[in-house]
Amino acid sequence: MCGRYALTSSPAAIAERFRLLWTPELAPHYNIAPGQTIPVVRDTAPGRELAFMKWGLVPSWAKDAAIGMKLINARGETLADKPAFRSAYRQRRCLIPADAFYEWKLVAGLKQPYCIRLADAGVFGMAGLWERWKDAHGEAVETCTIVTVAANALVAQLHERMPLIVAPDAYDAWLAAESTALPRAVPAEMMRYYPVSRLVSNARNDVPACLEPLDEG
Repeated sequence: MCGRYALTSSPAAIAERFRLLWTPELAPHYNIAPGQTIPVVRDTAPGRELAFMKWGLVPSWAKDAAIGMKLINARGETLADKPAFRSAYRQRRCLIPADAFYEWKLVAGLKQPYCIRLADAGVFGMAGLWERWKDAHGEAVETCTIVTVAANALVAQLHERMPLIVAPDAYDAWLAAESTALPRAVPAEMMRYYPVSRLVSNARNDVPACLEPLDEG
């Protein structure tokens, strides 16, 4: 799964990576958690835009927005079949910018967090879906979920699942929903991981130390 990630890249770097028309000022976040409002890249008629949505997809037919906290991830293998995701999979795909994501592994009886990122520490795009839901007052709320797949050879050392990190040359096809097949992912050889402070285990800790390598000496 993917339950925590970081985005610290500059707006200019994000705009360049995703070919955005415009990018607002973004504060760096080192420990992003479900339920928070996050930046999301999606296609619009004029071109790609950076929208802001709540992490945790609420289907248009849902009676209660609380369901979103159960739908922070969507399994890539069943997107076309699950009622909560199939409409968005056909029409409302997105990319979620990130610099890293976190996973935990039991080490000496304790849950040790690890940071997983590209080897060059650059920004990448996680495959996502988005949805528009209306509350009891008719106000529209936009929400999203992160698509997950079986872990590659690197991440499998920590966890069996991981976010689908889309290769940049597959961005267009994914956003345009040109195919029902999952897009090409960034290979494990272009990624790395390292242990980090247990500060990241508490979502209230949104500080640079969450992202820094742990000194195991």
